[in-house]
Amino acid sequence: IDFPLILFLHVIFKGLADSNALTGTATQSSLHDVNGVAAHAIDGNKNPNYEGLSCTRTQADFAPWWRLDLQEQHIIITVVITNRGDCCSERLRGVQVWVGDSLEKGGHDNFQCTPQQSVDSPGLTMRFCCYGTVGRYVTVLIPNRTEFLTLCEVEVFGSVPLAGEEQNVALTSEVMQSSLYHVDGIPEHAVDGNHDSHYSSLSCMYTQKEWEPWFRVDLLQVHKVSAVTIANRGDCCWDHLKGAEIHIGNSLKMNGLKNPMCGKIYTTVPGYTESFCCDGMEGRFVTINIPGCQEFLTLCEVEVFGVPVP
Repeated sequence: IDFPLILFLHVIFKGLADSNALTGTATQSSLHDVNGVAAHAIDGNKNPNYEGLSCTRTQADFAPWWRLDLQEQHIIITVVITNRGDCCSERLRGVQVWVGDSLEKGGHDNFQCTPQQSVDSPGLTMRFCCYGTVGRYVTVLIPNRTEFLTLCEVEVFGSVPLAGEEQNVALTSEVMQSSLYHVDGIPEHAVDGNHDSHYSSLSCMYTQKEWEPWFRVDLLQVHKVSAVTIANRGDCCWDHLKGAEIHIGNSLKMNGLKNPMCGKIYTTVPGYTESFCCDGMEGRFVTINIPGCQEFLTLCEVEVFGVPVP
């Protein structure tokens, strides 16, 4: 069932407050009743009550889905879903968001966005980081079970691509760190494209144990940063990274630590790669530090996804 409409795609790149009005089409796997049409998920109304005529609703389908066709490719940074609030919020348990250009396998050949909180206990608002993935279609689905799918709003944040998909701009950056533990732990090892989490593989940077150690990426010009990905050490010492913060901005005051924060590492797992959605934050410098304590800082890869600011 197709529902032509005007989609308001909100651009959340920092410094841009305007919305782009785009022609789009919302579809879903089935229709429970006329009050649950697919278009309700992109009408700008976040009322979480189904009786407010602001939510979609399918029948109890196996792997129900809802899809937005943007009509052309877009750089998708973040997708935010408003869940139903009057009842049935658990129906979104395990919800997935996929972005890309393919409709094969119901969109499963596309890129799967990463939830920013557990989808096992869905809340009223659920946020997914898509890391600047380029695609025409945004698909929301409940996999591997028979379920109703109800969405009370789906917001897609991004922009029309100017020059293809975003790249890991850290690969062409300059890097510094607060100190050097050993010649094998130079800062360049954190942006060499090698995700090996073992220090002996010459793929990690390593500072001395010091007060508030830091590592900084200089992108050489201001970028809109959609995401930062950090690979932790896996052979030992992974707990050193607990509490680390990511700052993005143009200031070098206090080694960049006065810039706005994109994210913070709360839990550490051996060799784990964690991604942080930065929503188009603008800045030339990306700084990672461990605040408020004396510690070693070890990073086995840092990826920064973004585009230059014209």
